[in-house]
Amino acid sequence: MTGAWHDDGSAVVTLTFDVDAETPILAAGARYADHLMTMSHQAYGPDVGVPRILELLDDLGVPATFFVPGWVAERRPAMVAAIAEHGHEIAHHTYSHRAPTSLHPDEERADFERGLAVFADQGIEIVGYRAAQWEAARSTFGLLRDHGLRYDSSLMGDDRPYALDLGDGVRIAELPVHWSLDDWEQYAFLPEPQIGSVIESPRKVLELWRAELDAMRNYRCLFNLCLHPFLSGRPSRLAAVRELIEYGLGLGDVRFRRCRDVAEAALADPDVPTRGLPDVTVDRAVYPD
Repeated sequence: MTGAWHDDGSAVVTLTFDVDAETPILAAGARYADHLMTMSHQAYGPDVGVPRILELLDDLGVPATFFVPGWVAERRPAMVAAIAEHGHEIAHHTYSHRAPTSLHPDEERADFERGLAVFADQGIEIVGYRAAQWEAARSTFGLLRDHGLRYDSSLMGDDRPYALDLGDGVRIAELPVHWSLDDWEQYAFLPEPQIGSVIESPRKVLELWRAELDAMRNYRCLFNLCLHPFLSGRPSRLAAVRELIEYGLGLGDVRFRRCRDVAEAALADPDVPTRGLPDVTVDRAVYPD
């Protein structure tokens, strides 16, 4: 189908890397800055994982999107520059990695705009956004509209791209996510703060993701894989990522794309549906806060 978002592939893979570094831990409390094991555990991602990931992507010739909190980019501008030099997309992932649903709208706006300012100072064009913990608020989409971003990747209403109608004739693409394609649910472990408590075998994880990709090919889905360099940058896990990419490339009908490219293709595809934001009316007598 000419002009289709999937470029006539059976499925499209977006390899996305959330380079959170220390921010998810600091969002749980500033006191963790003095927990040196924990800080070094998180620093492994940008300092060790990202260079290995860039080497892997170069070796296999596939593009990716890196969602980076402004706080991380501010402290590691050389890493951001290296990602851009390798031809990958850099996208907005808040400034502080605090979930928008936990913030007052004024706090969210300040955090959102502070992150954008960091990338502007570094000469990085930003067209996409992913909320911290995928916890987008209704106010989040007003910020995306106000700042002219082209896509979001935080919601779970489909397994194919769709357009979101933000009002006043503004449409952005939604690139849906899901917990089953997130390495956090497979590998995240810390005693404090408790961010997860299971460390799975990479062989089991590879089996899960290959099964999902195989099934998604039947429905022309978006395989939107979310990886964290402090998790999947570890050797055996990165080897599983390599094997997954090689498997997808070998199928011959799977496309690998940056998020921004999928978003633009989806917005140009007349067969991609347009929806409003989820709108649930709640009777507080039945469902109190």
